[in-house]
Amino acid sequence: MTFEDWIFAIHLLFAATLVGSLVMSWIVVVSMRTADTPDATLNLHRVGLVATGATIIGLAGAITLGIWLAILRVDFHPWDGWVIGAIVLWSIATVALLRSFVEYAKPIDKAKALVASGQTGSSMELTALNRTATGLLLRVVASAAIVLIVVDMIWKPGA
Repeated sequence: MTFEDWIFAIHLLFAATLVGSLVMSWIVVVSMRTADTPDATLNLHRVGLVATGATIIGLAGAITLGIWLAILRVDFHPWDGWVIGAIVLWSIATVALLRSFVEYAKPIDKAKALVASGQTGSSMELTALNRTATGLLLRVVASAAIVLIVVDMIWKPGA
């Protein structure tokens, strides 16, 4: 295997990490919609932390090695339309995911405050925060962008 092949293999590993972590985060997001107690919310948050970490690693690794590959390979260039399209989609996904992390931190803060005040039962306010429409919309946008990146990488339109 050449050095370029290794970079490509690791790039694919980061991309798989990103897609896998996105699936994991969707499981947490869907599960949080039914969480109505601080304990349930905080337990899901622990799983969400793993998904968040893997998402950040996947985002950083995929873009870094993807641009490096576009520079290394003689038949690709960083200014090719499909590469620029992937970078734009990656930017959209990254911004949407980072903003969704902020939205899903709100119920965690509320759950911690409820536990600190001794309230461990169901909370309507916590349930409403767990069902954030903004966070859900941001995850949908990020997911769509990542699916489009995968499509872009497979078919390389214009290449």
